[in-house]
Amino acid sequence: MKFPESWLRTLVDPPLDSAALAERLTMSGLEVEQLEPVAPAFSGVVVGRVTAVAAHPNADRLRVTLVDAGDGRPVSVVCGAPNVRPGMLAPFARVGAQLPGLEIKLAQVRGVESHGMLCSAKELGLSADAAGLLELPEDAPVGAALREYLNLDDLLFTLKLTSNRADCLSVEGIAREVGAITGTAAARVSVKPVPAVIPDRMAIEIAAPQACGRYCARLVRGVNAGARTPAWMAERLVRSGLRPVSAIVDVTNYVLLELGQPLHAFDAGKLAGGMHVRLAGEGETLALLNGESRTLHARCLVIADDRCAVALAGIMGGAETAVSAATTDILLESAFFAPEAIAGRGRDLALATDSSHRFERGVDFEGQARALERATTLILDLCGGQPGPVAEACGELPARQPVRLRVARARQVLGIEVSTDTAAETLARLGLSPEVQGELITVTPPACRYDLAIEEDLIEEVARIHGYDRIPATVPAGTQAMLPASEGTRTADDIRALLARRDYQEIVSFSFVEASWERDFCANASPVALANPIASQMSVMRSSLIGSLVDRARFNLSRQQERIRLFEVGRCFLESGDETLQPLRVAGLAVGPAVPLQWGTAVRSVDFYDVKSDLEALLAPVAIETRVVQHPALHPGKSAEVILDGRVIGVLGELHPAWAKKYDLPYLSVVFEIDLSSILDRKIPSHAEVPRFPFVRRDIAVEVGAQHPVSAIVGALKKRAPGIVSEVVLFDVFRGKGIDSDKKSLAFRVTMQDTSKTLTDAEVEAAVATLLKVLREEFGGRLRE
Repeated sequence: MKFPESWLRTLVDPPLDSAALAERLTMSGLEVEQLEPVAPAFSGVVVGRVTAVAAHPNADRLRVTLVDAGDGRPVSVVCGAPNVRPGMLAPFARVGAQLPGLEIKLAQVRGVESHGMLCSAKELGLSADAAGLLELPEDAPVGAALREYLNLDDLLFTLKLTSNRADCLSVEGIAREVGAITGTAAARVSVKPVPAVIPDRMAIEIAAPQACGRYCARLVRGVNAGARTPAWMAERLVRSGLRPVSAIVDVTNYVLLELGQPLHAFDAGKLAGGMHVRLAGEGETLALLNGESRTLHARCLVIADDRCAVALAGIMGGAETAVSAATTDILLESAFFAPEAIAGRGRDLALATDSSHRFERGVDFEGQARALERATTLILDLCGGQPGPVAEACGELPARQPVRLRVARARQVLGIEVSTDTAAETLARLGLSPEVQGELITVTPPACRYDLAIEEDLIEEVARIHGYDRIPATVPAGTQAMLPASEGTRTADDIRALLARRDYQEIVSFSFVEASWERDFCANASPVALANPIASQMSVMRSSLIGSLVDRARFNLSRQQERIRLFEVGRCFLESGDETLQPLRVAGLAVGPAVPLQWGTAVRSVDFYDVKSDLEALLAPVAIETRVVQHPALHPGKSAEVILDGRVIGVLGELHPAWAKKYDLPYLSVVFEIDLSSILDRKIPSHAEVPRFPFVRRDIAVEVGAQHPVSAIVGALKKRAPGIVSEVVLFDVFRGKGIDSDKKSLAFRVTMQDTSKTLTDAEVEAAVATLLKVLREEFGGRLRE
């Protein structure tokens, strides 16, 4: 919210300078983001009148003018502005004047002496317009200092309001806050009802009562739409960041800034029948004031006449019924639209306006008629005309529920002494009309305060009016008991640290992603959709972390990073019937060389087994099993599902070549994605006594079917091995001469040891026999001699 300080002080004028006022506003929760002067520093510039204009004798594009600066002695000034003419008033910089970056001196311009300079707005630093001289009103006093006449020492406040303070999106609302903060009486804008002169009234129908709580309209006939906007109004609009357009449009914008109520003016001669507030038809089109057309969807609220939609409710008017210089009859609209009926619609249609900004946050639903009366008064003053009566229709208005404040609770939360009288007086200064019963204060929030709904909101009001800076910073005292924490399981931070030690870097990405990622990496045609996405490319909730990792890998590769190791721990979102599951997963991606560039190892690309070793480190000391599987994100034949204790816990494999090409990954990429709970459930290695007795090793070579994965065989051996078996390691795999084509030879080294005694040959042979039995019964293994 941007506004000039001079406008605010017409309603409330506390005994504070600009800097102190900005500090008080900020410390009350209304952050002053910027405090800047209206114009840069300059001096020696007065209001000058051009009394004569003649051609320059030595230059075709220059003129020699006589300028009266109010002292009765016109001086000669050379000017090249195309709009200079006799009788006009313009800023005149005398000799010796200091302009931004320029000092005015007596000069010879093509042989003609120039005693100063007539100035444009750009030369004074007021705007970027350098097309001609800055024309001043005809009643400007000649010779008056320009800074005083145009009030250029005024300051501009820019407030960074939070989304819940829609009541401060107007000068009157800010004045109300300043009055409460400083204890200074704040005036309301004077608004008097305008009596009807003509009986003409527009019929109104609200077909969407939940979306439109109130709709007010008034016909004004015989207006002069070409009337000029007065300088004082244009000045306030410009200093508040709005561009003057025409008198009628400027009045609606002025009331928007003054009272916070958006208004719209229709050309009544272009309307057919009555006004209808309804939802748009699917695919209905509307040409807007900005010159663009939009195709609407059924959630859009529109204002329509008997023929078609003429405005996008709460956002922008239509081009066909826009007010022009030829307009003689207008229909003024002032409405209350529910925030949920406007929020997100502008984003869907790529439109953002001052009106939608206010309606999305909530406007005062009791202020429509007052704003309409204010706008009518200003239009009649500027453009003339004959007003009709105010027509009004009502839908469903918000209910205001009483909120209770326990003063003892306020003292406990704030940590300061708050009396009942102080709390009640604070709330009364805010216009909340408190009702006091002992130490219980009840407030029914006014129509403009959507942010007051629970007790904590009232406590916040007391705190910010008291002043956050006046609340002492005290260190809370208390005893803390250390809670028991299991040392036998891993945490998510342990997983992060382990991956970081294996050269991975963590990313943290949004949970909402592009819909194309879900189709490509998950074959998910119906992901969890967002009702109100923050951007069009973030429209669905992710069901996999792989898309985010690929996107960040592409980002790094485009910045000359060749070796990339990324991981993320985050939630995914899966629909299961009427429920949305949110599993926590860990995923990783490796691209580029397997190891950093070095002299001792040849350069090679990362492969499936490099990433598998990282995954095994996460689940150590338990061995994992992998099984070939088809996955939409992974290379056919180079992907596997990860199995632990007979349960599938994730996937591992090379990225599918089609997606590597589509997402600009020139190097081989290997990814994994695992259910995090399966890792956290693993017991971490615990302390065991170092054996004092010798170990025994035996090597076993067996033939098994080629279809059996080694991980499954090793896992079965470890699971059914006797207690004395401490380690089973595969050290050789052979296919070839002497082995059937559908077989493979595996050689295992078995280590056996007992911590309490030396093993006997019988115990060793019994353990080996048990392992051979496992190989024979579960995998059809045959001992090789």
